[in-house]
Amino acid sequence: MLSALSVRNIVLIDQLDIGLEGGLTALTGETGAGKSILLDALTLALGGRGDASLVRHGAESGQVVAVLQLPADHPARVALRDNEIADDADLIMRRVQYADGRTRAFINDQPVGAGLMQAIGSRLVEIHGQHDDRALVDADTHRALLDAFGGLEPDADGTRKAHAGLVEAEGEVAAQRAMIAEAAAREDYARHVVDELAELAPDAGEEESLADKRARLMQLEKAHDEIRDADDILSGPTAPAPALSGLMRRLMRKADGGVSLFQPLIDALDQSLTALDVTAEAVETLKREMAFDPAELEQVEGRLFALRAAARKHHVTVDGLAEVLAKYRAELAALQSGEATLSKLEADVEVSREAYRKAARKLSGGRIKAAKAVSKAVEAELPDLKLGAARFIVDQQVDETRVAASGFDQVAFHVQTNPGTLPGPLMKVASGGELSRFLLALKVVLADRGSAPVLIFDEIDTGVGGAVADAIGRRLKRLSTKVQVLTVTHAPQVAARADTHMFIEKQAIEEGAFVRTHVRRLDGPARKEEIARMLAGATITPEARAAAGKLLSDVA
Repeated sequence: MLSALSVRNIVLIDQLDIGLEGGLTALTGETGAGKSILLDALTLALGGRGDASLVRHGAESGQVVAVLQLPADHPARVALRDNEIADDADLIMRRVQYADGRTRAFINDQPVGAGLMQAIGSRLVEIHGQHDDRALVDADTHRALLDAFGGLEPDADGTRKAHAGLVEAEGEVAAQRAMIAEAAAREDYARHVVDELAELAPDAGEEESLADKRARLMQLEKAHDEIRDADDILSGPTAPAPALSGLMRRLMRKADGGVSLFQPLIDALDQSLTALDVTAEAVETLKREMAFDPAELEQVEGRLFALRAAARKHHVTVDGLAEVLAKYRAELAALQSGEATLSKLEADVEVSREAYRKAARKLSGGRIKAAKAVSKAVEAELPDLKLGAARFIVDQQVDETRVAASGFDQVAFHVQTNPGTLPGPLMKVASGGELSRFLLALKVVLADRGSAPVLIFDEIDTGVGGAVADAIGRRLKRLSTKVQVLTVTHAPQVAARADTHMFIEKQAIEEGAFVRTHVRRLDGPARKEEIARMLAGATITPEARAAAGKLLSDVA
């Protein structure tokens, strides 16, 4: 239920806080007092379209806060949890309207989009009036209302699931056909790629391994050149060892002839020759250890460059070549097994289609029964509303070629206001007063089957009085035993049946500085006086007061 409404700086309302109770609440007051402003404010809090003109003159912004108490399993709470909004207490919907046209929306103090606020608000409060183009008048809602009345939600859910399964199966067929067509168009190229990459046979991590090996071989190549130069110096035509050996032999002959002067030089030459021998042996050892095969480097470079060229060709890394190969192998495999797979998927589609048809036919049958029942129930309410000659018709068009999540049926509520006239949609056939009474009868019938927890009726009793107004009041009272009902009314017969009576009036503030809308609760004599005013008009007579007292006592 709607437990509180707080309004700040909206049109004529500077500051207003209203506590609301369950049952039937009547909102009365003179024309122009601000009853419509309250509804506009509430509509704003429920996610309605923002309007800069709603902001009170001179204010930068206006704000509306609606507080609702809901059961833990209400669909609105589910929607909150789906959007990660806390819902462990009252539901607080707050909307800020700025004078420049901007709005901000909050649910439980968490910023939300206006779309989410509207989606949740529509599940909580329904507003109905003589010229209402929402709620029950919207043909898009009629099928769901019929399902709720007939208890067909499980069948409707089964049909939606069957439709989803059919759509998924058809999607798989379409995807398979597209894959086969694409593979067929690229068959020659695919075979070329598979042959090329299969021959290349790339391995994961091979590029890095080859690059490391190439770098090592190139280092060996450079080192091999240095060793070859050293070998040429030590063992080539200009090698120092033979010349030094010859010199040492000449000097040794001189020394043998008794010339001891050369002995130190001979010793030094001997050491040098020994060192050269050691160096030559070291060079030979390095030559053996650093053996370099130019062919191996050429082979490594050829493999590496081939892999990189293939990667550039297919716009992938070298490691991605394996995925390219797998992709084109899959395309070729699709050509081989695609038709068999397609046949299986097509068979699955037929199974899904038959399951959908079965579910949709069952749902249509249930809707036919529910349509008769709801027509009968609504028409039972019409005589007291002075619509005894009218008929309420559920126009159900069944088309088994129609494949939709909602089933085979198109559903719309039609009325026939008088015998001999053509039935038609509510908005086109019924007058304003008739429309409001049809909607009331329908809401009475549907109140405990898919109704929002809060119903607001905006002057649906306009233009009627006497017995009709009394019948409207009695039905609003009946409705209020199942849901919270607020009604803006000019009918004393309706106001007298309310559990709570709110009076809306204009107040002059600070000796005419500005006028504001004020709401106060009426009890006892004040309530009797207001109902007397509604009965009498401008001048309240003793007779009107007496009639008001009788009216209140009669409905007590």
